[in-house]
Amino acid sequence: MKKVLLMMVMLAATVSLQAQKFALVDMDYIFKNIPAYERANEQLAQVSRKWQAEVDAINTEAQTMYKNYQNEIVFLSAEQKKARQDAIMEKEKQAAELKRKYFGPEGELFKKRTSLMSPIQEEVYNAVKDIADLRGYHLVLDRASDTGIIFGSPKIDISNEVLRKLGYAN
Repeated sequence: MKKVLLMMVMLAATVSLQAQKFALVDMDYIFKNIPAYERANEQLAQVSRKWQAEVDAINTEAQTMYKNYQNEIVFLSAEQKKARQDAIMEKEKQAAELKRKYFGPEGELFKKRTSLMSPIQEEVYNAVKDIADLRGYHLVLDRASDTGIIFGSPKIDISNEVLRKLGYAN
């Protein structure tokens, strides 16, 4: 439904923009050709693996505590059972809180991604905008996104021009 609506809007825009100029960019291609973007992605992957290992370690502790509890349950008093259950639940809660802290919507990974990627994305956006202003483009579409572009002529693809403007020859 979303794609159909988007296609109708694009068709209406195309009809109304007959005399106007437009261009395509491939943002995936552009970002893959910017070394700083690739380095930032690798840095994010490393920190993500490190934080996931921390969460996994706490989850493993909780699982070990639970297995030990299961093996010793027949020997434990009611108070000991309750204490062990509470300790296991607390360990599971710690893992969940740590996971939320690192990977939640406003978590550390989100903040780190924003701090690393935003400047690069802003630089690319400004380069696209400058080229669009210079060439008189009224609309620049990203062919890498899921916009329903079935065909785009290489003649109107300005991805390499954006890379050159940013100082990355290819």
